[in-house]
Amino acid sequence: MANPTPADVLRGTLDLLILKTLTLAPMHGWGISQRIQQFSRGVLDVNQGSLYPALQRLGHRGLITSEWQVTEHNRRARYYALTPRGREALHEETASWRRYVSAVEWILATS
Repeated sequence: MANPTPADVLRGTLDLLILKTLTLAPMHGWGISQRIQQFSRGVLDVNQGSLYPALQRLGHRGLITSEWQVTEHNRRARYYALTPRGREALHEETASWRRYVSAVEWILATS
């Protein structure tokens, strides 16, 4: 993405966080949002209105799969899992994110 818009950056960030979270194990949507909040030490709170469109987007790209399972609380939920293609995308998007953060840091460090 040559010139990402602010919405693209935020969307890409959420996609990256979801992919990273799913490296741990398949999870349902609520579990994904809880893990992101936990790993960010409470700084990031992913709302359902952003999470589920991101999960659909990642599924359409072939980066995750999903299937219905029963949760630990005996409820049916859609569980999401990373595909091999998703693992590749995670590595690429992580490198891209680090370049982006470095560029922002360079700008902020400029006097």
